Amino acid sequence: MFSPSLEGVVVGETAVSEVQGVKGQLLYRGIAIEQLTALPHWRVAVLLACEAPVHEDRLVDFERYMRRHSVLCTQELALLDALSSTLHPMLMLQAVLPAINESSNTDFPLPMSSAGIAHGYALAAKIPALLVYWRTRQLERIADANIFTLCSPDHGSLAWFLRHFPGANDNADSRHVLNTAQVLQMEHGYNASTFAGRVCASTDAPVQSVLSASVGTLYGPLHGGADQAALEMAIGIGQPQNAHQFVLDTLNSKRKIMGMGHREYKTLDPRAAILKPMAAQLCQHDDAHANIFATLRAVEEACQEQFAMQGKSIHANVEYYKGAVFHSLGIPSDFFTALFAMSRVFGYLAHYEEFRKHPRLIRPRARPARQIPE
Repeated sequence: MFSPSLEGVVVGETAVSEVQGVKGQLLYRGIAIEQLTALPHWRVAVLLACEAPVHEDRLVDFERYMRRHSVLCTQELALLDALSSTLHPMLMLQAVLPAINESSNTDFPLPMSSAGIAHGYALAAKIPALLVYWRTRQLERIADANIFTLCSPDHGSLAWFLRHFPGANDNADSRHVLNTAQVLQMEHGYNASTFAGRVCASTDAPVQSVLSASVGTLYGPLHGGADQAALEMAIGIGQPQNAHQFVLDTLNSKRKIMGMGHREYKTLDPRAAILKPMAAQLCQHDDAHANIFATLRAVEEACQEQFAMQGKSIHANVEYYKGAVFHSLGIPSDFFTALFAMSRVFGYLAHYEEFRKHPRLIRPRARPARQIPE
């Protein structure tokens, strides 16, 4: 079977998650996503990682492990300082993750055995601090090194992240919304970045290379970068009344409207069904945010109207309204995809563990290109 995008081609099996595109359902280890958003995101990460339920003592130990490894040592801060502060946060993550030294990690508490898996989770634990420090550098502020180098009772948590990320809104509602968003985007089958990681893992590359390959793939606007693109599109449109003409012009020029539609789902993306109402509620308290949300909704409605004229249906995917959610939390648009990576890293690690149990080099064939006669 030939498919340039591998669409419809089965290339493996996974028990980590299941995307039921026709039904509009997403399951993590057989559990519907709607049942998981109330759980702390790190507990969902454990659910993804392990084939069998984990004892409560192991869960507590895992939380402690992640907290211990969420600090940044002085050498890691120096590594960040050596990079240009103009670097996009996703490029920073892609560059830094493989450069962090591996510790002994002899106390990793989860029943996982792949080479380097403990280091993979240690790297995942550092991402919140990496992003907080990077935003501080962007703003040319002098950061208190103790924030990053001394472990606190909630170090590495979403509450810690919101409290220390410059400009973020830290309150109970913000923490709940961010936790929900992180659970929703933690895993999604053989998406492009997860598959890129599995290809990298198939070469017997170390886990830090796998995470770097996955993060680099996630950065693309046709994948994880759609959240930033959708928000910046809405800001560029300006007002809801401009949406109809924008959609007409975009579709007529054969350009994509970022965040509209999803290759897997034939109906509404179940993650978007959860996130859109949250975005509406968050954005109603501020005129600028309310205008952005209204513009996004107007673009979606105009798209649906145009597709309906062709006998087709289309819905916004989870990326489309996620940008409005993050924007209302005080997160700048160039960090949206990095927050995606902060969550999806746990999906990458679950797939790494699964793949390394039965590894095989991924090596597809290519057919000769057809020669065009002169």
